[in-house]
Amino acid sequence: MEKIILGLPKGSLNNVNRGNTYQLFIEAGYEVTGYKPGDEANEIIINNDEEIKAFLTRPQSAPVELNREILDIAIIGEDWVKEESVNLDEQLIQKIGDLNYGQTRLIVAVPKEDPYESLTEFFESNKERDLPILCFTEYPNLTKQFFMENDGYKKIYGDAQPLVQVRGLQTGENRDVQIINSDGATEVYIAKGADLIVDNTQTGNSLKKAGLKIIDTILESSAGLYAGPHCVGQKLEKAQIIFDQLYGAIEAREYFDVKFNIANLRIDDATEFLLNNGYCSDEPTVTKGKKFSQVNVLIHKTKFPEMLKEIKSLGASSIIRSNVKQYVK
Repeated sequence: MEKIILGLPKGSLNNVNRGNTYQLFIEAGYEVTGYKPGDEANEIIINNDEEIKAFLTRPQSAPVELNREILDIAIIGEDWVKEESVNLDEQLIQKIGDLNYGQTRLIVAVPKEDPYESLTEFFESNKERDLPILCFTEYPNLTKQFFMENDGYKKIYGDAQPLVQVRGLQTGENRDVQIINSDGATEVYIAKGADLIVDNTQTGNSLKKAGLKIIDTILESSAGLYAGPHCVGQKLEKAQIIFDQLYGAIEAREYFDVKFNIANLRIDDATEFLLNNGYCSDEPTVTKGKKFSQVNVLIHKTKFPEMLKEIKSLGASSIIRSNVKQYVK
């Protein structure tokens, strides 16, 4: 098969405190060179899968590269996919599946001392001002769409498109509302004189430190594996295999592999107890001995303490709890 070209995220999605995509690949069974957080190379090697060719990619650029056939698949946040796709007639990028990490919200924020509690209230309170409203963001397309769908904006400006400036390129006729592209550190633009920002946030702590408050949420986002429109046939099948391995590693983080010994005369009691309470993924695995048997279950971590108490009351002994590396349903 022709190699599948994979984009691996640079930045917060490969950070030990947020996403650590590198560690996810390791847990999924891939041997990866050149992608340790803080020490990434532009070309990344998947040593034990010759069908994958991987490159380091900025999350903002990955959707563009997917649509233009530079990448076949990429791990990116849904926010960046929607930012690239909002002006297209059809959705070209397809989601293989959510990976359930790197959760973030795309929000609208203003100075905390401002009286506004919503974007509608903001627009209605500023309709008589002489100076243009300035909004800085890394998401000019989503911001424009969200503004134009807002009731306050529509009431004052109708269908007029806000001016959008990406470096030297400008579009839109409504100069009273101006959306200006930023290249990171967006929250500092309030201190420089901007009226509001649109930015992504995980906890909101950095916004509070910058003296800001959230007045609206545009969308919630997490990391996923996405494919470009040309990723079809064998490549799409390979993309699904990659996703299954990655998602299996993520699912495994939620489970314990538990083994214990129990007298043969109590096996039926133990099995019935485990099944009735949903303390195993399908059914217990029982390995019979002469007087004692070993029981093996895959159990969600949140259920382990209560299960432990009950199986001990049934006479379980030699209880071993292990972490699970992979869980592909």
